[in-house]
Formats: sequence, structure tokens, C-alpha cells
Amino acid sequence: MIKGLIFDIKRFAVHDGPGIRTTIFFKGCPLSCGWCHNPESRSTDPQPSVKHLAMDGKLFEQEEVTGKEMTVDELLHEVERDRIFFEESGGGVTLSGGEPLHQPDFCTSLLKTLKENELHTALDTTGYASAKEIARVSPYTDLFLFDLKIMDDKEHMKYTGVSNKIILDNLRTLQEKGKEIIIRFPVIPGITDTPSNISSMIDFLSPFHHFTISPFEVHLLPYHAAAKNKYHRFRMEDKMESGIEVTKDRLMELKALFEKTGFRIKVGG
Repeated sequence: MIKGLIFDIKRFAVHDGPGIRTTIFFKGCPLSCGWCHNPESRSTDPQPSVKHLAMDGKLFEQEEVTGKEMTVDELLHEVERDRIFFEESGGGVTLSGGEPLHQPDFCTSLLKTLKENELHTALDTTGYASAKEIARVSPYTDLFLFDLKIMDDKEHMKYTGVSNKIILDNLRTLQEKGKEIIIRFPVIPGITDTPSNISSMIDFLSPFHHFTISPFEVHLLPYHAAAKNKYHRFRMEDKMESGIEVTKDRLMELKALFEKTGFRIKVGG
């Protein structure tokens, strides 16, 4: 029986698609973004670590392993517990990570099973997958939460470790097929929020308006340093300098730039 490697299940999520959702986090990602909020998702193997807990003024160490193999049936059992919340809020299940398409067979099987059980599905993806894999999951995915980071290919390779060509091709294909898409744009000071990157992104996305009835939707995701303790805990290199933050003024400026071109903008997921 096929199994997937899962590192977390988040219930009552309200930023991963419409309504109240249960988000399943897949382990493994082909990108190595320095600003990643889930660095424990990168490795395709379970990872041991030591978690420090404070209780009554004392510090305790707790060993744990991040990453657990689960079957489709096991995950279906987990999400079925939340069906009443999906039905009342118009929610459903979101696959995130990591990159769910880094486990393509399991991802496809899970999405297909969720749809067979009449659950709304969303796929939070980097878009870095083969056209074949995108085509396989497309019939079972109601909403793509599609990450778009850096438009210049050399800069994309510098900061994420991979080319963006296949990502942009997959995004074009999904849009031409009329799939529902929300663009997720991580706002990283000095890296993704540069004038040239913003201009290139708006130019690239503008033609997409022709394929949608309502204004195309983009979510601005401001960088935060909440994951810094994870880098330390998993003994991973933290490439982001301390003190980096996205100001409210900058977010409002970016929001206005996108809205001027006709996009529907939301700050946050």
C-alpha cells in the first residue's frame, strides 16, 4: 500500500484556502528558499531533533522525529473528523509542505480519494514539477495556491536553487485550462520586493485577467522570522539576516501597485 511522508496536520486553518480547512503538510521539497518558514519540510527523510520545553521554571529536552509515513485511508480518517466544519464554512482540505508534488503518486492518490468523498481540495505548490505531474493532479484539485517568487531565472536559481522556467510554464498551463488559482507572493525585503521583480511579475500576470471572470487574486505573504528557532533546532543554516522585516507601509505600497493593474489583493494567506 502506497504511503506518504507527512510532518504535520493542522486543523482549523483559515489561511490555506476558503473556509475552515485541514492542512496536510508533506515532507520533501526541491527548492531551498532561504526564507522558508518550514525548513523541516525540505528533507525527504524523517528527521530526529531535540525540542526544549520550559515547565515550572525548569528546562526539559524532548526527543522527537519529524516525519511520519501515513496511508491515504489514515489521512482520510483524520480529515473526516472535521467534515462538519468544512460543510458549515465552505472549507475543505489543503495539501501543503514542503512540496506535495515531490511525492507525486501519493499526492495524486490522496487528492483523488478526497474528491471521491466530496471534499473541496486545494494544493499549495511551488509549481516545480513536471507537466505530467501537474496534469495528473489537476482533475482532482479545486484550487491551486501557486507560489510565485522571482521572475528572473538567474535570480530565482540564486535564491531557491532551481530554475523558474518549469514553474512559469506550469502556471500558464493551469491558467489556460481555466483552473482556479490564487498566486502567493512571499514578500522578502531586498530579494523579491525589488522594483524590477514587481514590475516583471505584474507584466507576466496581467494577461491572466483574460481567463478569469473576476479580478485575478494575489496574496502578499510578508516575511517573518518566526522560523529561526527551527533552523537552530534542526541544525540547518539560516541564510536570513536578523532584524529583517516587512513594514506595513511597504505592504500597502505593493498592494496599491498590484491593485492599480486590476488584481484583487489580500495581505496574508
